[in-house]
Parts: sequence; structure tokens; C-alpha cells
Amino acid sequence: VLVRRLARNGGSLGLIMACSVMERGGIQKLSICSKLCFAIGGAPKEVAASATAFFLQIYLLDVAQINPFQASMVLFIGKVWGAVNDPVVGFFITKSRWTKIGRLMPWMLGCTPFLVVSYVCLWFVPPFISGRFVWYLGFYCLYQTLITCFHVPYSALTMFLSTDQKERDSATAYRMTMEVLGTLLGAAIQGQIVASAHTLKHCPTHNVSAGYLGNSSGAEVVESVVRVQTEKQIPFRQAFVLVMRHGPYFTLTAAFLFITVAVQLIQSNFVLFCTYAADLKDHFQNIVLTILVSAVVSIPLWQWFLERFGKKTAAFCGITWIMPFTMMLVFIPNVVVAYVVAVSSGLSVAASLLLPWSMLPDVVDDFRLANPYCKGHEAIFYSFYVFFTKFAAGISLGVSTLCLE
Repeated sequence: VLVRRLARNGGSLGLIMACSVMERGGIQKLSICSKLCFAIGGAPKEVAASATAFFLQIYLLDVAQINPFQASMVLFIGKVWGAVNDPVVGFFITKSRWTKIGRLMPWMLGCTPFLVVSYVCLWFVPPFISGRFVWYLGFYCLYQTLITCFHVPYSALTMFLSTDQKERDSATAYRMTMEVLGTLLGAAIQGQIVASAHTLKHCPTHNVSAGYLGNSSGAEVVESVVRVQTEKQIPFRQAFVLVMRHGPYFTLTAAFLFITVAVQLIQSNFVLFCTYAADLKDHFQNIVLTILVSAVVSIPLWQWFLERFGKKTAAFCGITWIMPFTMMLVFIPNVVVAYVVAVSSGLSVAASLLLPWSMLPDVVDDFRLANPYCKGHEAIFYSFYVFFTKFAAGISLGVSTLCLE
């Protein structure tokens, strides 16, 4: 409160005094419990996201038995629909009023029950055949809408945890660790179910393949959330133009857009590649789990690396690491090579998960310094970042699946 009053009432001198207070330790450190409470909220979402990313494509083709063109349309339209929803949700969040539990928590809590229902229906095979395409398209779009209503406010919550960059980076590392653990859990459970469906060679009528493990209420409001409000906000359209013209945000989004598309393209087609191209169908579950375990273990390593050498160096090393190993598996489809590639790929997967969300708050801070009068629009940064990555991923996944026709 003292820092805000000094900065608001003292002009430039007040801002200097505010920075001085912060440097002397005026910022409350986040406790481990607070970081864990924040991190746990992202795990259930990743359980569902992992299952759909790794297995929805092969599930639609082999279990639901819709043709490749219809499967590509489900993936493409669903991803694009989810991408369009991100800026829309971000807009409505910026227009939301503050409540007793904040401005973001009502969104997360309100969408969770409906998200559970849509996810369960996505993995249910209806008894009719002719309308299955409409069934899966409808529930996949509904799932994408609801997951956006949770993910945008949850990710934007990072900016309100602390005003200290190191504390936010640490909380992001906790979050990424829990999310990769959720990814690991989702891949393990869904992999066993999809494998059993392949073994049985038939499609049970009531194949509810995975419940939404846990609920998203783990994203509790931590004790030291910084609630920053301004007396008057500038219009959304003006704030949007300022954000899109901000150079660091454009550079970060463009760089990680291509990285995220590449990772998602590999992720979605990896099971098909192991099953039909590399003759590793008996090992793909263990290979996927090896990738994710490697990612979980390496997140603390990347957190130390970025603190020691900087985030740009960490991003360059983490992303380029995966390139030679993925090429190796294409030319040498061997079991031993596959596991070596899995361990090595896990390092890059961890970097691609941790670094964008660790660097985005820094971009928001830079924007605030350049535009001190534009506050309360943090959701724009997060919603449009996800929009661009989802839109590009939807196009690439749709085209790659359509190639199977």
C-alpha cells in the first residue's frame, strides 16, 4: 500500500522512493505453501490437455472410427475455436468487476463444473454412427471454450502474486512442475485406456475413457496476491493497440509461436508415428512417459540455468537441443534410440513449457514502465499469446491429420 501511495501521489520522486522501499525488502516473499496452492491449480487442466494432445487423434480414428477428414476437421475447428475464444474471454475479464474473491477467481470457479461434463462427453462413444462427427466437434469446441475460461484468468493470476520478478519466476517454476506432473498423469492413464481399446479391437458403447481427475479449485487465492486497481482504465481497444505495438511482446509471441507449434505437432502425431511408421506400438506408452518424466526432472535444472545464464540463453539452448534427436528417430527407428530421444526431448519440452510463461511477466512489466497509465489489462497479454499459438497449432494439426486421408 505504501509503495502504491508513494508512486501515485509523489510523481517521479514518489516512484523513486517506491523503488527504494521495494529494494529494501518491502515486498512480501511468497511462501512455499502459497506457491504450491497456485501451482496445483494448473495440474487438472494439464491432465485433460495431455490426454487430448497425445491421444485424441488416434482415438477419433481407431476407437470412435470417424474418417481422417472428419478427424482433421474436429482438431482444426476445435483449435481455431479455442484460439478465437482467448481474446474474447480476455476482453470480458478486463470488463469484469472486482469481487470479494478478486476479478479472476469467479471465472475459474464458475466454468469448472461444466468443463468436467464436456471433457467426459468428449471421450464417450455415442451409440449412433452417422452423427459422431457432430458430437465430437460440438463437445470439443465446448471443451475449448471452457478450458479457455479457466486458463486465461489462471495464467494472468501470475502478475498478481508478487511485484518481485524472482518470486514470480519461482512461482512459475512451481506451476510448470505441477503442470508437467499433470501431463504425466494424463498420458499414463489415457495411454492405458487407449491401449486396451486397441487390444480389444472393438469400441465399447459406454467408453468414458477418463474422468477429469481432480478439479480446478486447487487454484486458490494465495495470501500475498497483489491487488492493483486504478481509478480509471483506458478503453480496451486502445489498450489492445498499445499491447500489439509493444516490441518485446511481439518478439516473444512470434518466437514461441513457432516453437509451440513444432512441439504440439510432434506431440499430436507421435503416437501415430510410433504405431504405424516406427513399429514401436508396444513401447509408445513407455516412451511418452519417459519424455514427461524427463521434463519433470529437468524443470528445476532449467530454473537454475535461466537464473545463472539468463532467459534468452536458456531458450536458445533448450529449443535447439531437440532438433538432432528427433531427426535421429526418423532415420533410426530403433527401441534404444527411441528411449534416448525420449529423455533428450523431455529437456526441450520442459524448456518450451517453462520459459514462455517465465518471460511473459517480464514483458508485462516492461509494458507497464513504458505505459504507466495503462493498467488492469494483463489478461490481454495472456489471452492473445494463447490465441496466436492455438490458432497456428490448429492449422498445423488440421493439415497434418488431413494428410492421412
